[in-house]
Amino acid sequence: MNSADLLIPEWPAPPRVKALMTTRAGGVSAGCFSSLNLGNHVGDDPLVVAQNRREITHLLPSAPIWLSQVHGVQCVTADRVPPGTTADASVTREPEVVCAVMTADCLPVIFCDLGGTVVAAAHAGWRGLLAGVLESTLARMDVPPNEVIAWLGVAIGPDAFEVGDEVRRAFVENDADAGVAFKPANTDGKWLADLYTLARRRLAACGVRQVYGGTLCTLADSQRFFSYRRDGQTGRMAAMVWLSA
Repeated sequence: MNSADLLIPEWPAPPRVKALMTTRAGGVSAGCFSSLNLGNHVGDDPLVVAQNRREITHLLPSAPIWLSQVHGVQCVTADRVPPGTTADASVTREPEVVCAVMTADCLPVIFCDLGGTVVAAAHAGWRGLLAGVLESTLARMDVPPNEVIAWLGVAIGPDAFEVGDEVRRAFVENDADAGVAFKPANTDGKWLADLYTLARRRLAACGVRQVYGGTLCTLADSQRFFSYRRDGQTGRMAAMVWLSA
């Protein structure tokens, strides 16, 4: 694995904060999971997934705290729970503890504070965004929102994510101006949703002003990214963040 196989956030994080997001390249999985599938719940060979995870761990100070993600809002303290805990976000103030979330179209969001004292990672598909996973994560970080920096990892883009009108209506009921994140799709009654804009709106409403990333599309780039919407059965990428010692 080399640096070309990874996304490194371009954000003004303190030197103590380290983060990366994997792509689909650099692993040993085959077929629809080719090649760096990190998900052990998608039908890939468990031994191969374990090898992929070992490859990733070589880049990290410790093994990531993998979560059992359910499109909810639960945020846990990564250094206080066992791997496999049901949650969609984690936070830590402990050095060398790796917060991680897996995605294949949903939006991964990583956070840190300006002082480099706390980091977090959240899994934010549309259900999690609507339910408040970003707000839950910020609350667990317990720092002033104007001291938080967020990076939006790669997700399905605004020209590819088709949803029903019930999704648009649910967001607009929560935020009357959220309609700016939707445009009509070619299919009658459907809309194209912009997860990046929806996330930025939720973060801004909380007082988070420094938000970076959010320019790539999983579905549009089959060479670099897994996409559940594009392929159905597929692998999972991971966004990870930690504090150096």
